[in-house]
Amino acid sequence: MKVYETKDIRNVAVLGHGGSGKTTIVEAMANITGVTNRMGKVTDGNTISDFDKEEIKRQFSIGTSVVPIEHNNVKINFLDTPGYFDFVGEVEEAMSVAGAAVIVINGKAGVQVGTQKAWDLCEKKHLPRLFFVTGMDDDNADFSNVVEQLKELYGNKIAPFHLPIRENEKFVGFVNVVKMGGRKFTEKSEYTTIDIPADVQDDLETVREELMEAVAETSEEAMEKYFGGEEFTYDEIVAALKGSVRTGDVVPVLLGTGINGNGTKMLMEVIERYFPGPDDHQIVGEDLKNGGEFVCHYENDKPASLRVFKTLVDPFIGKYTIFKVCTGTVKGDTPLYNVNKEADEKLGKVYVLRGNKAIEVPALKAGDIGAAQKLSVTQTGDTLCEKSLMVKYPQMDISTPYTCMAYTAPKKGEEDKINQALVRIMEEDPTIKMVNDKENRQLLLYGIGDQHLEIVASKILSRYKAEIVLAKPKVAFRETIRGKVKVQGKHKKQSGGHGQYGDVVMEFEPSGDLETPYVFEEKIVGGVVPKNYFPAVEKGIQEMVTKGPLAGYPIVGLKASLVFGSYHPVDSSEMAFKLATILAVKNAFADPASKPVLLEPISNLKVRVPDKFTGDVMGDLNKRRGRVLGMNPDHKGGTIVEAEVPTAELFGYNTDLRSMTGGIGSFEYEFARYEQAPADVQAKEIAARAAEKED
Repeated sequence: MKVYETKDIRNVAVLGHGGSGKTTIVEAMANITGVTNRMGKVTDGNTISDFDKEEIKRQFSIGTSVVPIEHNNVKINFLDTPGYFDFVGEVEEAMSVAGAAVIVINGKAGVQVGTQKAWDLCEKKHLPRLFFVTGMDDDNADFSNVVEQLKELYGNKIAPFHLPIRENEKFVGFVNVVKMGGRKFTEKSEYTTIDIPADVQDDLETVREELMEAVAETSEEAMEKYFGGEEFTYDEIVAALKGSVRTGDVVPVLLGTGINGNGTKMLMEVIERYFPGPDDHQIVGEDLKNGGEFVCHYENDKPASLRVFKTLVDPFIGKYTIFKVCTGTVKGDTPLYNVNKEADEKLGKVYVLRGNKAIEVPALKAGDIGAAQKLSVTQTGDTLCEKSLMVKYPQMDISTPYTCMAYTAPKKGEEDKINQALVRIMEEDPTIKMVNDKENRQLLLYGIGDQHLEIVASKILSRYKAEIVLAKPKVAFRETIRGKVKVQGKHKKQSGGHGQYGDVVMEFEPSGDLETPYVFEEKIVGGVVPKNYFPAVEKGIQEMVTKGPLAGYPIVGLKASLVFGSYHPVDSSEMAFKLATILAVKNAFADPASKPVLLEPISNLKVRVPDKFTGDVMGDLNKRRGRVLGMNPDHKGGTIVEAEVPTAELFGYNTDLRSMTGGIGSFEYEFARYEQAPADVQAKEIAARAAEKED
């Protein structure tokens, strides 16, 4: 593959709802440009993009694949992204380096939740975009209906560049609205010119007029020409639309089929003509040498710098670090410095990845996407640069994982293998998080959704030959008392020779501070307990607050006062007084007057949903013992519901919210505080922990 200039590069994210046909479209473009000899199919497991075992098994994309395609001396780096919401981190990685997006819509299914989410991502990133309506060879595909749905959502910026031509109710070609010419497919994406059929004329007049209005609005000169009744030339139309597409004021709608490749050549031509190259964008970093901002315009006349946006770890092809060149020209012998890790890094050879195939290239210019193998310290999000530049680019905006499952190894001795597997998976996927919950003696795995975690478990088995079992995680309850009680704890043991004797009388009451496990005071009068045993008494309290008597959870908010006791001049010891204190704490919690209770964690929850789902969400939160604190508009046609919900009730919330909102709702939460659990919750939890002890 030759070295492309920055102006001849297009970085395009392929977005859309799961199953809309994104991978098939990319495969078709690879096929018609000669990258492949035969058209791969998702169902056959032989596409360029879906090379992972899990993708082949499940027949949908799990990770983002880079597929560079050369056409008309332009290199288009397609970033084929997953459509299922659990893999949003992969989409966000692709969006961090994309200069534009193709949103694929299935002509039969129409606009779906994934379509709207793709649009919202483009809005957030200020990326130009176009829609490609695929599956037009399906008898039930309805292009005009898709366009109407898009216009209803996004207004008059939706501009069909093509209209379908049908003969005998079969999709055979399209009308190029910009050139005003009929096109009939001959083979795959090739076509011959035909007259525009009469049955398309009515729709064509309307669409053409809307397109000319969009051209007229680009300048005063164009507006005068339009109202003067003059026709725009083709070059004037293209120049005007080019500017409007790049600003997002016009969003083209194209059409075709994936499996036959119809229309994909036109798709590439529109990308080449209307989408911006990297030199039309900028990224703002931090100038580590001079201070302040460093504004990167993807220029080649500066020292080299690059931004790592993805890591690929494959047992068969090894580890590849995938990056976008931000400035300069990167070659294999370019000395680079990792500013995040403060370490030198050797690139070795420079590659272009096409799926999982590595193609060695002599160099990569600013704006291009490439890969390096076996970098020692570099991770996703890092910046590499020549030391003469010293710039640091911002970290990517990646979704926080909130779905949590506990995991265990059913086979003994596989713990280390599982740990190493998870470390490698987390290198690839920043939305996977591993947490060691020492309090509940459990290992936790966080991800975007249940399917996400299930696939992680499957990857561990297929890639690394180890097994994990996922289960509902334990919630970190706390124990405390609500009443004041005075109890004795006496430890007395005689077994020949020196015995053991410790005797304490203690008062226990709430301290009023649930952030602190305990407060200890001694109120001994007359030396009934010598001072040298006071530390032993406190040690007994320290030991008990880590694992309370009710259900084995930590104790908080406890005030303990040593008020009386007795000792033996020979048999008393620090150990005896510690054991006496432990007994006193147990006696306190066993006394009904102390009113022992379990405290459960409460989380602050924010749920973002379209207005029409607000009632369903609030009803569901009530079932989860939630307290709705308020509702605020998000100024995008949606509502942010804020509530306090017991953390235990949030298990499975991701799945339920998607079910309620058709997948469009999102949520986030954070720990707020502890408060007393209801009696039925307490009883259930205490019984569960007692059963665990028996097991």
